[in-house]
Amino acid sequence: MRTHKAAAAVTLACVAAVASAQKSATQAIDEYRSMLADGNPAELFEAKGEELWTQKRGPKNASLQACDLGKGPGVVKGAFVELPRYFADAGKVQDLETRLVWCMEKLQGFNAAEIAKTPFGRGEMANVTALATYVATESRGLPFNLPQSHAQEKVFYEAGKRIFFMRGGTHDFSCASCHGEDGKRIRLQDLPNLTKNPGDGVGFAAWPAYRVSNGQMWSMQLRLNDCYRQQRFPYPEFGSDALTALSTYLGVNARGAKSAAPTIKR
Repeated sequence: MRTHKAAAAVTLACVAAVASAQKSATQAIDEYRSMLADGNPAELFEAKGEELWTQKRGPKNASLQACDLGKGPGVVKGAFVELPRYFADAGKVQDLETRLVWCMEKLQGFNAAEIAKTPFGRGEMANVTALATYVATESRGLPFNLPQSHAQEKVFYEAGKRIFFMRGGTHDFSCASCHGEDGKRIRLQDLPNLTKNPGDGVGFAAWPAYRVSNGQMWSMQLRLNDCYRQQRFPYPEFGSDALTALSTYLGVNARGAKSAAPTIKR
């Protein structure tokens, strides 16, 4: 009996030590992010995006100040936390990046198809990321409230839900494999449950974000593309309905969470 009790005590002590170490690691990462946030390089992309918004560019030598992001032409504040949404002029549900490219084509004369083929971080795609960062910043601290009144918005939500739980790739992963329940983590990274509101500034409410590990500004579409990479799945095309549907599902689930974008990530 004494031997069994001693063994049990040792086991409990080991479990407590591991839990304490994990908690300390999580706290250390939070402190690291907090220190970096004081000089978040995302501010540089935000400033660039604000300049691009008012600058006359493209074959039509026009600015984006007449672009309607859902709150009326030129209105930026509050638009980010209500996207993706249905746009009657485009006849479809669009997320922020897709809508920006649509406006760049219609108002400024850029070729949307060419922009979509451009790798992230290069050419006009880099400008799209900067613009998205600016627009997101203007809604920091506001709660997400994606509309679901239009039939297409409801369809995109249901399609996004199916995509979220669809398993595939060489590892038979789905989005839900990592983000479908509470209390999961990978290495030192906590994994939020994205099937519900995970909290202010977490999950969908944290992107766009600056990635310290590679010195890049990541938009939401790039974030989702990287998830597909980790699933060993082919990358979706930029602006694809699949990405918009998945963002719709995540955004509706985040309703009430306050946006912290642009944030800073490891």
